[in-house]
Amino acid sequence: MTDTSTARPSYITSRRDLEELSDRLRSHSRIALDTEFVGEESFVPKLELIQVAAGNVSAVIDFPAVQTDGSLDVFWDVVCDPRIEKIFHAGRQDLDLIAGHAGQIPKPFFDTQVAASMLGYGAQIAYANLVQRVIGTKLAKAHTFTNWSARPLSNDQIVYAAEDVQFLLSIHTVLLNRLEHLGRLEWVQEEFARLEAAVGEKGREPLDRYQRIRGWDSLRPKHAAVLRDLAAWRESEARRRNVPRGRVMRDEVLLQLARHPARTLDELRGVRGLHASEADRHGEHLLKLIASTLASPPASWPEVPRERKPEPESRGVVELLQAILKARAAEAEIAPTLLATSAEIQAMVDAAEKQVPIDLPVLRGWRYTIVGELLTRVLNGSVAVSIDAASRSLRVTPMTNPGT
Repeated sequence: MTDTSTARPSYITSRRDLEELSDRLRSHSRIALDTEFVGEESFVPKLELIQVAAGNVSAVIDFPAVQTDGSLDVFWDVVCDPRIEKIFHAGRQDLDLIAGHAGQIPKPFFDTQVAASMLGYGAQIAYANLVQRVIGTKLAKAHTFTNWSARPLSNDQIVYAAEDVQFLLSIHTVLLNRLEHLGRLEWVQEEFARLEAAVGEKGREPLDRYQRIRGWDSLRPKHAAVLRDLAAWRESEARRRNVPRGRVMRDEVLLQLARHPARTLDELRGVRGLHASEADRHGEHLLKLIASTLASPPASWPEVPRERKPEPESRGVVELLQAILKARAAEAEIAPTLLATSAEIQAMVDAAEKQVPIDLPVLRGWRYTIVGELLTRVLNGSVAVSIDAASRSLRVTPMTNPGT
């Protein structure tokens, strides 16, 4: 039985077909999954297709059609079966969608993009590029911009959709073997646990959503509190109406209201970019929300990070640590950004200068093993780093008298 079956995919449009497909999938230890969705007109992306492959099974599920015909519980039971491993590529949004419909995260799962990033394929390799590099097959791009909500779908569109899972199981086999050979299975499991936590924490986002608005960190703490509460209101309102956030209020309008809080309906209606209908419908509530936030105690306001220019000495240390990071990443065949960002390196240097503890991903788990420990030792002066003339790799020499 081959993982890359070229059999024509089944097009599932009824509950009966879905039950038959689910029965066939139950006998497999792993299944490949992908989704197609449309998110431009709604708060929650509208699920259109679910692609699935296992052994010689290949199917494209028309989600709206099957949902109209009945519940998908029989399929979700298979997808969430802990005995079956689910294989995705760049699966964060797929996991979000499935968890929303199935009521739980489909565990265990394996993300081939995450795994590939640990094996020298780059930080965020696209599925088509990974297929070409691992399998040697070049995928067609004829339907890259397909509107998956349009019906009926053509036969070519169905075949194209199925290609997104056709090679996933073979890729999984190759990547898994390489991870085992290099002793990196624990590393990738750490990353899957982080991904699972990110999906599981999705419901606790509203009060942190403001931090995704560009320019929030330029506000004073009191005004950042206004932005926080306005953004949380927008989140709940967009979810209630199932419309995109920007349809309720755009980011720049929220930022303007935070910088210059309105106190009357006339001031609110005068805010550039605010829909008159939103001011009429929610004006009184927004004014009360703003007033309440402004009157709240300073201890409840967000802490706004203040950017400071690093001292020349600090800048040199940051550049040194970044060079060490890149060298270690090259040795491990891992993208440097997967180990640590420039902001994290700067944070390490700042914490060392202030002699305060800091918790960062690079200081935990497999990242710490590869480079975090070395960066820490360089910062505290317990080792010296040079280039080995013969191998051109990093050479680490313990200092006999650190700090002197």
